[in-house]
Order: sequence, then structure tokens, then C-alpha cells
Amino acid sequence: MSLRDALRIRESEVTDETVYRDRRRLLALMATAPALTLAGCAEAEPPASTTRVTPAQARSGFRTDEPLTRVEDITSYNNFYEFGTGKGDPSSAAKTLRTSPWTVEVGGECAKPGRVSFEDLLRGVANEERIYRLRCVEGWSMVIPWSGVPLASVLRKFEPNANAKYVAFTTLADREQMPGLRFRSINWPYREGLRIDEAMNPLAFLATGLYGKALPQQNGAPLRLVVPWKYGFKSIKSIVGIRFVERMPSTAWNDLQPSEYGFFSNVNPAVDHPRWSQKTERRIAGSGNRLLANRIDTRPFNGYADQVASLYSGMDLRKWY
Repeated sequence: MSLRDALRIRESEVTDETVYRDRRRLLALMATAPALTLAGCAEAEPPASTTRVTPAQARSGFRTDEPLTRVEDITSYNNFYEFGTGKGDPSSAAKTLRTSPWTVEVGGECAKPGRVSFEDLLRGVANEERIYRLRCVEGWSMVIPWSGVPLASVLRKFEPNANAKYVAFTTLADREQMPGLRFRSINWPYREGLRIDEAMNPLAFLATGLYGKALPQQNGAPLRLVVPWKYGFKSIKSIVGIRFVERMPSTAWNDLQPSEYGFFSNVNPAVDHPRWSQKTERRIAGSGNRLLANRIDTRPFNGYADQVASLYSGMDLRKWY
């Protein structure tokens, strides 16, 4: 099966943008969360929660009827430093990214490691549609209709063992395709990670498309992580490596500036970034000056507390921010 076939959604399954905007409102998820403070994530590992959300709780987070961000904005206002540090750089430079063929190397603490094609990685997992809020640590946000597959369904294929406490992800780093790699803005390749119970949470998602079409290069084609309760930099793009590990993996932004970007990086309006407030966000919606977009209140865990707050029960969130 070709990459194009794997990404294709039948015309009858594609929801028109105007229909997306007419969905009924779900109950707001306004649960509160403990305040986080900016401190180093060092020494001992944080505890893992054994609490699980119910299927109904999980499904309630898969949709929102908040106004969707226009596809023009989603695809032209984003961060992908491999193609430049400006918001418009990825949309102009990412056309050099070759997304087919694509392979992902899976290894570490699992029974079935190996290098697999994009098509085999997704084989047997039903494509789903999720409408998630995306909150950037910089203080802007979007509402995006993703298509893709649950992360847990893919990870289980490789049968992680009891030593797999974390999942580490790696982005492609190819100087020929990615002009931004010429600049050492971060330590390439881009790396991210989740605790295993975070990765297995029903909200964690591998996106392969948006608005019913294949994921554009500038948005992380052909495969990106979406973790809607965390700041956007945790949602690593153009994934080429997945590894199950026992210890907390190093991650790009945490390595660069640990006092500003913790490993967990859960959205929390109660704790400011050292250089700006996190109490509100600019919602990118409709036309006009993006820098002057309407500000709205930021919610704990980006509004997904019902689905994920239990993951952090018993943790000292002043330390594990």
C-alpha cells in the first residue's frame, strides 16, 4: 500500500469545514489542577499513577465545538525550527521535505523492535478524527481537526515490557531537506518524550492529517504526535524514531533551557513562564492580525483535566513541572 493510499480518507468520510463549525457544545472541562513552579527536573524519577480514566471520560475529550482555526492559519503560522525560526518559514521551506517512502525505527524495552514503514506502522489501526485544542508555550492557541490513530494502539504492537517506563521520540534531521538545521538553535535532532502512562492515555494521538486531508509538510508530515494537555512543543513532528526506555529521556527544549521548559510541560495558567504570563492565550481564529487576536483564559491541562489530572496524583507538581 502506498503512502498516499494509507493517508487517503474516502470522500464520504471527509467532514466539510462548515459542518465542523456546527457541532453541539460538550460539557466544559473545568477541573482545577495544582500549581506548577519552575524548578529543575533532576535526581529521582517521578511516580507513575495507576489511576485510569473511564472510556466515557476519554471520549468526552475527543471533540469540542469551539470555532476551528482556519486551515490557512494552521498551515502558515507554526513552529518547525528545522525549517526556520519564523512563523512563516515552515510553510515556505518545508516543501523540500520528502515524506515518501518513510520509515520509523522502534526499539528499546520491547519484544518486537525493528524499522517499519509508515504503512506498516499504521496497519490494522482504524483512522480516527479528533478535534483538539493546541496551546503553544508562547501564549497562542488553535483548535485543530486532526485525523490519525491513537498512540497507544501503535505502541502496543511492539509489546513494551515492564522496564518501559518512558517513550522517547526523535524527529528527522536531514540537512538536505531541512535548511534550519544549519543553525544550532537547539541540539539536533529534535527529541521529545512521555511517561508510558501518558503515552497510553486515550487522548495521546499520532496525527497523519488535518481537515480530512494528508498532513502538510510544515505541520509535521507524515507523522506527528499530538498531546493536547501539554504545551505544543511536546507534540513532536516528522517522527523517525520511537524508543521504549527505563529512564526519563533527554528532550530538546528541556536540555536547552530546563528552568523554562520542564519535561512534563502540562498547560497550567497558574504558573507563568519566566518571561511571560500563562494566564491567557491568543486564540488564532479567523482573519486579521494574529498578534492582536482575542485573548481567552487558559485552562488547567488545556481543558483536559478530567482525562489526565489523575496521571499526576501524588506528584509534587512544584518540582515536576
